[in-house]
Amino acid sequence: MNELIIAPSVLSLDYSQMTEQIQTLNQSKAKWLHFDVMDGHFVPNLTFGPDLLKGFKKSAKQFLDVHLMVEDPVKYSPIFIEAGADCITFHTEALQNDVTKIASLLKQNHDQGVKTGFVVKPNTPIEQFENLLNQVDIILIMSVEPGFGGQSFMENMLEKVKWLVSKREELGLSYRIEIDGGINEITSKKAIKAGCDTIVAGSYVFKGNILNNIESLLK
Repeated sequence: MNELIIAPSVLSLDYSQMTEQIQTLNQSKAKWLHFDVMDGHFVPNLTFGPDLLKGFKKSAKQFLDVHLMVEDPVKYSPIFIEAGADCITFHTEALQNDVTKIASLLKQNHDQGVKTGFVVKPNTPIEQFENLLNQVDIILIMSVEPGFGGQSFMENMLEKVKWLVSKREELGLSYRIEIDGGINEITSKKAIKAGCDTIVAGSYVFKGNILNNIESLLK
């Protein structure tokens, strides 16, 4: 079993208090920071580019977990790796769920010295990627539709998590299982019980006391 890691999503950070909030995160038990990169095409929203990641690389002490919600992850993966990403995850749907294309990008990312894995939307079956499980460091399960804030946690996505746990044990692998979307003190416990070891939380972490909120996800 992998160590439980909390990855606050900086999408929810208050950028008018960016310096103070990064300092607080540096004092917290959060070991990762999660970056949702949206291009306005693959998902409707537009977020930040590599320059902001460079800023976090200088000021934050956490492992930088970059989630690419972009139409062309082959183009953007090296850009964000150069900017300081420690891990790159990308959507299978952006590569038409083509196992050969996904495997190629996983290798490209590994060759550039970062951890990498893929992400699936709620409507994408996970079983079709079984042959890729020995090529990933992490798999991210979306428990909401990516690109839209304020959605409720989709509990049926935990069936994908359970499948990944069983395959990890069956195949003797050690990839991390990450979940993102609608995470709070209650849903995080359900995700951890199902087998998630990497928990992405946005608004729950940054509304109120950041240190206490992160601590509550670890209990």
